[in-house]
Order: sequence, then structure tokens, then C-alpha cells
Amino acid sequence: MMSLTVPTYFKFKPPKFRNQKLANHSEVINIRAAGTARVSNASSFSNDRRRLGSRSPSSRTVSPRVCSDGGAEASTPSGVGISSSSSSSADGYMGLFVRMLGLDNDPLDREQAVVALWKYSLGGKQYVDAIMQYPGSVNLTVNLLKSDSSSTCEAASGLLRMISSVNVYRELVAESGAIEEITVLLSRSSLTSDVKEQSICTLWNLSVDEKLREKIANSDLLPLLIKLLGDEDVKVKEAAGGVLANLALQCSNHKVMVEAGVIPKLARILKDEVEGSKILRKEARNALLELAKDEYYRILVMEEGLLLVPLVGAAAYNSFRPALHSWPSLPDGMEIEQNTKGPSRYGASELLLGLNIQDKDANLEETKVNAILGRTQQQFLARIGAIEIENGKNSWSEPSSGSGFTILPWMDGVARLVLILGLEDESAIAKAAESIANASVSEHMRLAFKEAGAVKHLVRLLEHQSGAVRLAATCALERLSISNDVCQIIEAEGALDFLVGSLKHLEASESLMEKTLDILARILDPSKEMKSKFYDGPVNGSKKQQDMIRTTKSAGVVDEMATKSASRYTMDSAALARLIDTLRKPSSPLQRKAASILEFVAITEPSIDKIMSLDIESGLEAVLQQKFLHDMGYDMDATHLLEVEEAGLAISAASRLLTRLLDFEVFFTTINPNRFTKLLRSILKSSIPLHNKDWVAACLVKLSSLSGPNLDFENPINIEVTLYETIPRLIEQIKSSSLAMQEAAVVELNRIISEGVVDSTQAVAAEGGIFPLVKLIEEGTDRAVEAGLAILYNLSMDTENHPAILAAGAVPVLRRIVLLQGPQWTRALHLLRSLPT
Repeated sequence: MMSLTVPTYFKFKPPKFRNQKLANHSEVINIRAAGTARVSNASSFSNDRRRLGSRSPSSRTVSPRVCSDGGAEASTPSGVGISSSSSSSADGYMGLFVRMLGLDNDPLDREQAVVALWKYSLGGKQYVDAIMQYPGSVNLTVNLLKSDSSSTCEAASGLLRMISSVNVYRELVAESGAIEEITVLLSRSSLTSDVKEQSICTLWNLSVDEKLREKIANSDLLPLLIKLLGDEDVKVKEAAGGVLANLALQCSNHKVMVEAGVIPKLARILKDEVEGSKILRKEARNALLELAKDEYYRILVMEEGLLLVPLVGAAAYNSFRPALHSWPSLPDGMEIEQNTKGPSRYGASELLLGLNIQDKDANLEETKVNAILGRTQQQFLARIGAIEIENGKNSWSEPSSGSGFTILPWMDGVARLVLILGLEDESAIAKAAESIANASVSEHMRLAFKEAGAVKHLVRLLEHQSGAVRLAATCALERLSISNDVCQIIEAEGALDFLVGSLKHLEASESLMEKTLDILARILDPSKEMKSKFYDGPVNGSKKQQDMIRTTKSAGVVDEMATKSASRYTMDSAALARLIDTLRKPSSPLQRKAASILEFVAITEPSIDKIMSLDIESGLEAVLQQKFLHDMGYDMDATHLLEVEEAGLAISAASRLLTRLLDFEVFFTTINPNRFTKLLRSILKSSIPLHNKDWVAACLVKLSSLSGPNLDFENPINIEVTLYETIPRLIEQIKSSSLAMQEAAVVELNRIISEGVVDSTQAVAAEGGIFPLVKLIEEGTDRAVEAGLAILYNLSMDTENHPAILAAGAVPVLRRIVLLQGPQWTRALHLLRSLPT
């Protein structure tokens, strides 16, 4: 987008001259030439200047604009006739006025000279060119910004504003130190609005240059400009907003602007319900749109209560058809209790419902109220054809950057996006669905879209003929399904059949496949089934939260419907084959989701028969045979660590699926247990994250128990589970902040070591258990201290552990216990004697 200089609506009003003519013989500028007598021949200039027109230049409206020829285009006001003879006559005095700007002249003379030059420059580019023929004019004008006179500062800023409106002079103005002097000027505690306006408009013109934007953004000007957004004078606020909008065009400025707090200030302008300056709102919107191109900054914009909405064109809303004969209902589909009167033929029932929804007797949640208000307003605008239209033309709210977005308060933005989902334009629908996906970054926004009725539209679009629309709808549902409440609504709306149908399409893109698996994995979550069987109370407070959210009767009905539909859902062979085929792909995230879905499905005998017929064994082996297990080291970069984490999650999900399948005898009799035992033992000894080994160890134990009755510690599998999963897990628990958990973990660890498990002490030392043990001995309970001393004594039997024990600070702790003659002082003394103290 080409940056804009000061727009056409600004009116230049120099002080003290607003009700005077420029040429007045009684107030002619008297020129003091080099400190000698005053020269009065300026009257001839005023006579020539009077010929320029019947109106004073101070009353003109000048519109400097950037043009492609490297100059500026200035519109001459009506009623001002400029002849070439009068112009050339006036030009003859330019040198005299420029000389009057000199530092050796009287301050009053300098003020009168800069005021005259400013008025002269208002004629447009040719007059600015005439001034710029004299070297040093810009430097002398910049110097006048230091003046204590407001009139001088205003005239100097106004002249710099006119000069900087011409492209070829913009860099010269900046090189003359204008930015630095304006910074000092705006930092003054008391400054008139006129001086502020002219100074900031000069910066507005300079900020058109890409090279100058960074200089302005990285100076003390940025916080001043942000502060001036709250100025009382609307012209000052408009100019400050224009500068910030230009600065935002450069991505390198975004970080410093956001850190300076520009987003809340700009957002407040757009959220202000009082009708303000359209120009200020436009500049604020353009600046936020540029900042929102960064994903993180877009989230910050949304946190301020704003939402990015695509501009789809006014013609797209022509297909909007409101249901005029339907009974009023909430946006999410809940019907309002009917009274004796029927619905309005022209939709008045819906409109009145929206207008009166804030009645105290309505007793609705805030999210539902906002959904109704937003829907009512947006549907009304669509019915009268006022969306993206103003005065029969494209709305001014459309940004000139060509980004194709506008910004609305989130209540209107949510309703607008849901409205677009019901249109016929495929491109508009896809854009709206993508915007919903991008906006669903918090629980608040996900619930807002649910209450606005977005879910039913998105589920319907899963079978749209356009692939782009299906992908966008799937992406939106994937982001919305992160919320448990929205996920249940998605399931209740019948999305399972559409999603499974999409899963079976072999031509589906990898992106569509991934998003579909994400939604299915959340709906068909095996942990939900487990919780419903074994837990009647709240799980991590989730039941309490759900009770707070679901205050209506219909929500409980949805929960029940969702639970029943998921628990009874069975997949056909084609869908199961696609899931098993996904297990064989080298993508860990897809493997994890496919394994989770298969685990949920594998709860009925018919499903097991289908799974067995599709060679599930090879799919599980593919997940458990991860290449990284053979080349893991301590010098892995962040990317490799992320891959290891994802692979660990996939292995954990596959181990959990294998454990579930082992419940069925038909499965165990057809697989090779030794093969899976070997793979799982290899994984158990690897360096994948400890929390991913839980189900690996459980699966190994179950395989071992099914293979034979040997369950003692002599069993190699049990030993390996103890060394590579149990002991590391207990050490992690010892590091926790809970005293009860620490005590239970150290007592269990002491039991394992005292039973003589092979290499158990080496495993404790290798996992870094010495340091947390010493800390526990110093701060733990009596029982924990006793168990910790026993473990540390066993570790001290190996001299290789002595340096680590000493480094952990065990000696001072043990001496303190001995001196206090506590219950464990004798054990502490024995431990001290075993150490090289």
C-alpha cells in the first residue's frame, strides 16, 4: 500500500492572521537588514501578494498528496486566481524572507518571516519549489522549532509540513534534524493544539518514507505519539493515528510499537461507542490490521475485545434470507417458549427479542445475551443492505492496504462471521471459517462462537461440494473442539458421520486428514470412557466448571446425547482401514491420534473382529519401531527434542491401544508376544520422556503376566520396569513440593532397594536422585528422613557415589542431625563414617 501524507480535509489556520488579510500596509513586515535600519519596501510585496486572490491564504484548504512524478499535487482553492506575473513578482522577495530567518535577526522579524513563508507555501508545490531554491531555508526553519513563541513554532512546523508533503524534499527535511527537534518540541509540558497538529502532520508526511519510519519508531517520539492519541483536539489525535498507521506498515517496527502499548490505545478508539472521527477510526483500524498480520499480535488485538472479519463484498450479502416465519430462537438453536401470539411475518419477533434481551426477567447468561444482540444487529444490517456499504459505495471501513479484513468489536465480529457462514458465496464462507479458526484461541471465544450458532453451520459445511470450504470448516471445528463443551455440541450436531466419511476419502489432503483426526480424537477420547466408568466425582475440578457453564436444561440433554452417541458408535471397515494405514505412516502426531481413536473403538467384540482382519499388528509395530531410538544423545537441538516428544506421545498411545487389545483373547493368540516384548523393552530403556513410559511399562507387565505366572523381581521384565520406569518416576515425585507425595515416594524407593533389586542403587544415582534425597533429609518428615538416610547409606557403599553425595551438601546435614540427637542420629552417624570427610 502506498502510504498517504496529510489528507485533504486539514485546514491550515496560522495564528493571529485568521481574520486579517496578508497585505495590510499598517502591519507590513519591516525587514531589519543585518542589524541596520529597517527596510520598508516590503509593501510592494504585499501589493503583489494581494493580487493572488480575494481570500486570505490562511483560509484556504490545501490538499498535498503523494504523486508518482516525485513531487506533490496541490489543489488550488476556488476563487483564487494566480497569475504568472504576480507569482514571479512575489517570488522576488523569497530571498529576503529566507534571509530574515537567520539567527542574527530579531526574533520578531524571524517569526514574521516564517509566518509569511508558511502562508506563501500554502499555494502548493510551485510555491514550495520557489522557497526551496534558497539553500538553508529548511535548516533555518528547523532551528525556529526551538523558539519559545507558540506562533513561531506553529508557523515553522506548518512550513515544514508543506515542504515535507513534496516527495523530493522529504529526505532533506529529515536530514536537517526536523525529527529530533519535533521530538523536543512535543516533549514540552504546555503546547497549543495548533503547534501539536502542525508538528505531528510533518511527522505524518515524513513517515511515508520507509527509511524514516524506523528512525521515528525507535526514538522518543513513539511514546509521545501514543500518548497524543488521548489528546482533547481531534485533529491532533487524527495526525497521531496517521503516523502510527504509517509506522505499522513496516514489520520491523511492530515489536517496539507493541511493547510501547499501542494496541490497547488503538483498540479503545475502535471500541468507543460514541461517534468519533471517522479518519481517526480508519487510521487506528489500518494500524491494527497491519499489526495483526503477526499471529501473536493478532491474539493481543483479540484480547482487547476486537476481531478480524473478512471483507467479502456487499454483493455476497444479497443471498442472505432470514427466516421470517420462524419462531424466535437463540443463536445456538435453543427455542424460546411460545406464547399465544404467533411469529411476525416480517421478522419483528426476532428483532424485538434482540432489542429486549437485556430485560432483567430474561435470566440468560452474558454470552447468550451478547450472541442475541450481535445477531440482531448484523441481521438487521444485512436486511437493509448496509453491510460494507456507505452512501452507495464501498464502506470507508474497508482498509486501503488490500488485506481484505476489517476489525469489529468481538460481539459484532462473531455475529458477522456466523452470518457469512449462511451465505452462498463459497469464497466468503471459506474466509469466514478460516477467521473463526484463527479467532478460537481462548475458551471465551470458543464459547462465544458456540452460543452464536457457528457449530451447526460448520457441521453442515463438512459436506459442502467445495474442497476449500470443507477444509476451512474442518479447521474451524478443530480449533473449537479444544473446548469440551463445544466438542459435545459438535458431536450432538451429528458431525461424527461427516468426519468419518471425510476420513475414508483417499484423495483427502494431509492437512484435512490431520484436522479430521484431531476432532475425532477429541470426540472419541478413551479417557472420557474411563472417567465415566470409575469416577463419580469431579476430575481436576472439571465437573464443577461444567456445572457453572451448563446452567440450562438443554445443555444437560446435549451432554447425555453426546455420551450415548459416542459410546455406541462403531466404524465400518473402510474407516478402520484408513486409521490402521495411518499408523504405518512416519508422522508421529497422526499415529498418536489414530491409535487413540482405535482404542476408543476397540471396546466391542464386532469392532475387534474388524480390526483383526485389517492387520493391526503391523501398524502397532510401525509405531513402536521409531528410528530416533537408536541415535538419541544429549546434544539434540530444539527441533529434534520436539520430534522425540511427539514420538513419545505416539508410542504411549500405541502402548495403550495394545494394552486394550490384550484384553481380547482372540488378539493375544494371533500376535507374536515376544516381538512386542522386545520392542517395548527397547523403548523402556530409551531416553524418551518419563511420562511416556507409563503405558509402555503397563503393557510390558501385562504381556509378561499373559505369557506366564512369574511376577517376582527376578523376572527380567519386572526388573527393567523397576529400573527404567518405577525408580525414575519415584525420583520425580521426591522432587515435588508435596510433603505427602515425597514421603510416599521415598518410602517406596527404600522398599525397592532394600529388597535387593539388581542395579537399583545405580539407577537412583544415574537418574540424579542423590541431590533431591539430601534435600529431603534436610526438610522432610521423620518417616521420609529415615527412608532417605537408608537409601543414601546404600548409595554410599559405592565409592563412585561419594563425590555426588558430598557435592549435594550431605555432610553439614548429617552433622546437624547427629548434634541434635534426633531419632535418626545413629543412622546419620554411620553414614558420616562411610564418607571421606
